Amino acid sequence: MRRIPLLAAVGALLLGAFTAPAAHSAPSTFVHPGVTVSKAQLDFARTEVLAGAQPWKAAYDQMLASKYADLNRTPTPWATVECGSYSNPNYGCTDEREDAIAAYTDALAWYITKDARYAQKAIQIMDAWSATITSHTNSNAPLQTGWAGSSWPKAAEIIRYTYTGTWANEARFATMLRNVYLPTVIKGSNSNGNWELSMMEAAVGISVFLEDKTSYDTAMAKFRTRTAAYVYLASDGSVPKTVPSQNLDTTAKIVSYWQGQSTFVTGLTQETCRDFTHTGYGISAISHVAETSRIQGEDLYGTDVGERLRQALGFQAKYQLGTAVPSWLCGGSLTLGLGPVTEVGYNALHNRLGIAMTNTQTLTQNNRPAGSNNLFVAWETLTHGDNPN
Repeated sequence: MRRIPLLAAVGALLLGAFTAPAAHSAPSTFVHPGVTVSKAQLDFARTEVLAGAQPWKAAYDQMLASKYADLNRTPTPWATVECGSYSNPNYGCTDEREDAIAAYTDALAWYITKDARYAQKAIQIMDAWSATITSHTNSNAPLQTGWAGSSWPKAAEIIRYTYTGTWANEARFATMLRNVYLPTVIKGSNSNGNWELSMMEAAVGISVFLEDKTSYDTAMAKFRTRTAAYVYLASDGSVPKTVPSQNLDTTAKIVSYWQGQSTFVTGLTQETCRDFTHTGYGISAISHVAETSRIQGEDLYGTDVGERLRQALGFQAKYQLGTAVPSWLCGGSLTLGLGPVTEVGYNALHNRLGIAMTNTQTLTQNNRPAGSNNLFVAWETLTHGDNPN
């Protein structure tokens, strides 16, 4: 795994200074289904489930037993989804996120069973929302749009490119993604880093479904900049890299933004000292975008993105597994709860690239089958657990 050469990180010594990574172009032809999970990965998961092999069969059974796979589910679309801080008020926030996860769940169930009822249920949910929603409002609107906008294209990609039946309102769904979701998420966010990472995940996924190369390139550039500013590597210099628009131009400002942490070590994230749950959101989004990029023909795992993901997973996994917290780290106290977010990165870095990741491996295997965080992560032992594709 390649680290950024030290000379390339010299600019980080000038506080707040960071030059965005070199531009990376969208694929000349988009691959479908190609948002987080590929057809080859779906085929592998299906083969293992039908053979009764573990951990995939247990992961599939967990998914099918969940509320998200209920064929009697009635979608609950809102015209305006209003989400305040921590989803308070919650006018449609939970309904939107969970309906989007349900559509993705049904799409996966369709692919594995080839039972058309699941595809039709996914379509029913997507149609209900595309016929209704017009906007998101209140303070959490950008993050909410990113969370739901991460799940919708995963569902739509599987249905659009593998279901043999009809989806009459597909164009209307695409219009919803283009008009209701993309304009919000593509702008990014200067809040905590997990916001922008989730928003870029949504923007990249939507761009793949829409085959929008311009938006794909814009989202990927913001993703590269934010990832470098979210996970610290010693090669970055004495302080973490920053996002230029945030004007974090003094050490004091950077320390404050990093939750008061003033000792920077490889693998620390901008939200480690906040809590592991939000850190997990950021790590998950990084892995999802890297996986989508790989499917689309550009392997970010071999860049600083992969190194930052590897180090972030290992650092957080160590403490999630119970390692004593040193006094210099977050005042000697961590709020754990990383969530079901390690499968994609672990599979890519350990299984495909052969990198030893002892703590991440232990945590991943302990948590199998990984379920859903009910926001934007779902069923990744099924789709990515020890998946060679």
